[in-house]
Amino acid sequence: MLFNSLHFIVFFVFVTTSYYTTPWRWRWGLLLIASAYFYASFIPAYLLLLGIIIIFDYAAGICISKLSGAARKCMLVMSILANVGFLCFFKYFDFLNVNISALLGFSGLDYPVHAMAEQFPGLALPIGLSFHTFQSMSYTIEVYHGNQRAERHFGIYALYVLFYPQLVAGPIERPQNVLHQFRQKMDFDWDNLRTGLWWMVWGMFKKVVIADRLALVTDPIFAHADVHNASTLAIAALFYSIQIYCDFSGYSDIALGTARRMGFRLIVNFRSPYFSKSITEFWQRWHISLSTWFRDYVYIPMGGNRWGNMKTCFNLLTIFLLSGLWHGAGWKFVVWGAVHGIYLIVARMGSTGMFSFSFLPGWVRVVLTFMLVTFAWIFFRAHSLGDALLIIRKLAMPALWNLPVAPVSGGEMLFCITLIILLFSKEHYLPDYVPARRSF
Repeated sequence: MLFNSLHFIVFFVFVTTSYYTTPWRWRWGLLLIASAYFYASFIPAYLLLLGIIIIFDYAAGICISKLSGAARKCMLVMSILANVGFLCFFKYFDFLNVNISALLGFSGLDYPVHAMAEQFPGLALPIGLSFHTFQSMSYTIEVYHGNQRAERHFGIYALYVLFYPQLVAGPIERPQNVLHQFRQKMDFDWDNLRTGLWWMVWGMFKKVVIADRLALVTDPIFAHADVHNASTLAIAALFYSIQIYCDFSGYSDIALGTARRMGFRLIVNFRSPYFSKSITEFWQRWHISLSTWFRDYVYIPMGGNRWGNMKTCFNLLTIFLLSGLWHGAGWKFVVWGAVHGIYLIVARMGSTGMFSFSFLPGWVRVVLTFMLVTFAWIFFRAHSLGDALLIIRKLAMPALWNLPVAPVSGGEMLFCITLIILLFSKEHYLPDYVPARRSF
């Protein structure tokens, strides 16, 4: 079920009420059953597939904690390969298949493997696969490094992977943050109720009112990029920057609020990223759980910034190429990741000060950072890499910046701009509501 549905509202009220009326020792079971139902409401059969991964990683964590030396590392590698293999099969099979076929076809060789839809009719991508796969890998990696004790309670571990508020769209949690919370007795707390409700209402507003409204403008324009002038495409790109932020962060806010109303605290995934004064700062504020995942589990193990500028640049580009591929199985996502990788490489080299904007006033740096991010979003949103390049070519030709802007009416434009001003005003003047209270 989707967060912005009547089904979810009924489900949420029932589960939250039942949670506080259920004896403490059985609450984990209630949440596990509720989370399984939540996931099965999309495609019931995929609950079995997720269960297989949960069982494997649960056993892997216990084995890792007992083994030593090469056997311990081998168990970790097996767990990672199982998760990555599961992800690649469902999400990247067709992408790899098409590219291998094209490569072999260019060489004059026959490639007999057909698309997934032909080989497995009716097979669809499991919902939230990229999120819970990365969360499962976090667990075994942290157990391997000794930062987390292996979880012996199978139900608690299954709940860690299946916990419904962040199952579909994150945040990607670390075991150190949430596993212990499932064992704590969460008494009803008015601060949690108010904070959770605020997160949920604001997240729902961003998703349903702002993002969905902007989509009515951006979708038709990107669907027919070839017939629109540069000014129309520029407005679509700017609106899409706001749309994707409100869409993604809206879901994250609802997840935080849903969990908080039961007393659970999840990581804040977005911290007003469009107020960033550099691309580096943007990635410290945008999709924090994913960027820190790649930092801790890919970038640092590769050497991070410890082996000189060339190695650091290679590492940066690698993790952003992987990040692009994580977001979607297509070359346009890879290019989107590459653009951000290049931004950060240029900023790190710092020979001209470009992309860090340290010599400019703060508000100018914010605007320029937003424009760079918006440019990269063109690759992310366009229907294909070819469409993205077409849009960029049009934007680069002054002769195509002719008005009027179509097909956006004046009233629609004014309403969308009003929503955007409201969004930025709230994030600038009204920080997220977190009442003063004792920490866990």
